Amino acid sequence: MITSRPFSEITRESLKLKEVRRVFLSEAVGAMTSGDVEHGKILLREYVNCTIGFVKLGAALGKSPKSLMRMLSATGNPGVRSFFEIVAYLQKIDKTVLTVHAIAA
Repeated sequence: MITSRPFSEITRESLKLKEVRRVFLSEAVGAMTSGDVEHGKILLREYVNCTIGFVKLGAALGKSPKSLMRMLSATGNPGVRSFFEIVAYLQKIDKTVLTVHAIAA
């Protein structure tokens, strides 16, 4: 008999590895910058949930955790400033630097 684990549990386990966190964060930002905002918010929300949590993120950014959760919800609309504050903080605590590369379409 095959047993399965919830996706969030698998994600949480995977994000214990620094390289997986880097790829996950990169995918979230890449999705947002390519116009797939919904997917980017989902990835970023999962990243926060499975790593530092919204309480710690809120305290670090001086924002309400509930406000941050709403921003990254399916119906949320994070402002550019808030989005990049979140990304900058996540990069800082993970000692990661995301870069942008232009390629021909």
